Amino acid sequence: MDLRDDQLERYARHIILKEVGGSGQIKLLESAVLIVGAGGLGTPLATYLAAAGVGTIGIVDSDTVDRSNLQRQILFSEDDIGRPKVEVAKQALAKINPDVRVKAFKMRLDASNAEEIFNGFDLIADGCDNFETRLVVNDAAIAARKPLVSAALAPFEGQLSTFKPHQTAPDGKPWPCYRCLVASAPEVAERGCSEQGILGAVAGVLGTMQALEVLKELLSIGESLAGQLLIVDGLTFKVRSILLPADPACPGCSHLHADSDA
Repeated sequence: MDLRDDQLERYARHIILKEVGGSGQIKLLESAVLIVGAGGLGTPLATYLAAAGVGTIGIVDSDTVDRSNLQRQILFSEDDIGRPKVEVAKQALAKINPDVRVKAFKMRLDASNAEEIFNGFDLIADGCDNFETRLVVNDAAIAARKPLVSAALAPFEGQLSTFKPHQTAPDGKPWPCYRCLVASAPEVAERGCSEQGILGAVAGVLGTMQALEVLKELLSIGESLAGQLLIVDGLTFKVRSILLPADPACPGCSHLHADSDA
């Protein structure tokens, strides 16, 4: 494809970057990213991906907009209260960039529908708020052999990593999956934002960092977060990275490790 005159103007600041250029922008326009969760992470993530010109953005969420969401979920307003989040997000992203095609999935993602939903997307970005769904996303991404960029939030902290166990690191070793970090959902009950609280800007920071990591993966630029877990402390602005090796006994990706060792 060739960039139109209006696209050359819209994406000019990308095109002058030697790491992106016109070919990179075309690659973004031809890419498809699925976002799981239209909440504190998903809304800034979707905003920046749409602005960047990612051609197809899918959003999976079963929820409706609540007034308590407005403190951090930046695509929504008072007028949207009670409406399905995915429908509001689709309309808002169309206003940001008419180049972008948004696929709205008003449903809860689970093991019965994940495989079908993941079809047609190049990369999965997980911004959901519970371990059960994160593990479903991980397992479906492994089955589909698609990279997964996953983020999670705490009241003043966030975590970010990329998982692509179907690929190998430069040293020939396999990358880990999310289950290498969290093998199974904790037995203790999870406490969400409604119980713990969250400083809204923390979600914005992590959602924006997640968007950057997605763009890096789509463009194959920079250093991937695969094999490491990035932890951001919003109260101190200290950022640390923890090495995350693949677990040869991982219940999610050990079969891929065996394949790579064969």
